Amino acid sequence: MKINFKNLTVQVISGIILGIIVGAIFPEFGAQLKVLADIFIKLIKMLIAPIIFLTVVIGIGSMGNLKKVGKIGGKALIYFEIVSSIALAIGLIVVNLIQPGKGLNTDGLKAGDVSQYTQQAAESEHGFVNFIMDIIPENVVGALANGQLLPVLFSAVLFGLAAASIGEKAKPVISFFENVAEIFFKIVNMVMKISPLAAFGAMAYTIGNFGLSSLTSLGKLMGSVYLTMFLFVILVLGGIAKFYGFNIFKFLAYIKEEILLVLGTSSSESALPGIMKRLENYGCSKQVVGLVVPTGYSFNLDGTSIYLSMAAIFIAQAYGVDLSLGQELLLLGILMLTSKGAAGVTGSGFITLAATLAAFPMIPVAGIALLLGVDRFMSEARAITNLIGNSVATVVISKMENEFNPPLELAKDKNNKNDTNHEAI
Repeated sequence: MKINFKNLTVQVISGIILGIIVGAIFPEFGAQLKVLADIFIKLIKMLIAPIIFLTVVIGIGSMGNLKKVGKIGGKALIYFEIVSSIALAIGLIVVNLIQPGKGLNTDGLKAGDVSQYTQQAAESEHGFVNFIMDIIPENVVGALANGQLLPVLFSAVLFGLAAASIGEKAKPVISFFENVAEIFFKIVNMVMKISPLAAFGAMAYTIGNFGLSSLTSLGKLMGSVYLTMFLFVILVLGGIAKFYGFNIFKFLAYIKEEILLVLGTSSSESALPGIMKRLENYGCSKQVVGLVVPTGYSFNLDGTSIYLSMAAIFIAQAYGVDLSLGQELLLLGILMLTSKGAAGVTGSGFITLAATLAAFPMIPVAGIALLLGVDRFMSEARAITNLIGNSVATVVISKMENEFNPPLELAKDKNNKNDTNHEAI
């Protein structure tokens, strides 16, 4: 079989493999290549705020029906809360069964400086009132300029609702925004050309900086996290997908380019523009995609939820803190609050974990130092799970609202499968 090196998927895979090789053979040089990934992610982040603003406004404004907007948004938020809570609970169950932190010698393990994370966690004040206040921007332009996801989303929803209520008069504005959005997506296509280079730099940095041997002591936690996320995707998201009439394995194959991009860059944000287009091509309406995907990036972080619950209990196990069932349920409740909006915080994994432990004094906050060496490896798993979770959610909400119209080839394949009594796509 001839390999097509012009294919972006092949290029990204090649970049990942080469990055691992370079990082292993030339660790010092590999550690310096992080700049390649940083440049790519910065280019993507430059585009995320305007793309989210435009797509949400287009999605809501073009509906012209405020009742429908509220219905879709309400269903999406309920779905997010249920599924992310299941993710938190699964993380707690698996980490208690495997107990990766039990017996770990915390005195002999090299600790890192975590002051920056604990300080940011204290400054962020993850209380409910502060969370709401942080959603409301000082001004719309400032939110767009700073790339603050939640304030941009809030502003876009208000703008879209206002446009939908005006009706016909707002159509020229919505049409203009659609044209502007097309330009931004064209820029995304241009930026994506260097994604294999970014994947190469990110993997070379990861292997060169941390090495493979340093993972031995914490490998059990990594294995537990990867296993949990795999089970969550296949069993929970797979079960949801089957209930709504599509196959999780075929769906994962369909979005493989975005998954590989996230694997290479360790950032789910890098795939945001691409996954929105991909879901539209899959059959989800532009309106649902424009509303559900950006909202999901703030409220439906399944992978982050799993990571947070497992990391917190891992630290407790490492320090010999025996938590009762009531205390773990309390921790679960705190995580349900602190995990919301984590995508809007730089270094969200550590900062959100530090904020959670600060509100739960039974577990020492300094324990997050145990995770510094391997967090980079686990971040890929949680970013991929976040991406898959939001993609499945968009298809589900589209099907709930009868806003799903698959392209002809998918519809034909579905009919053929039904005729032969096989599972539908």
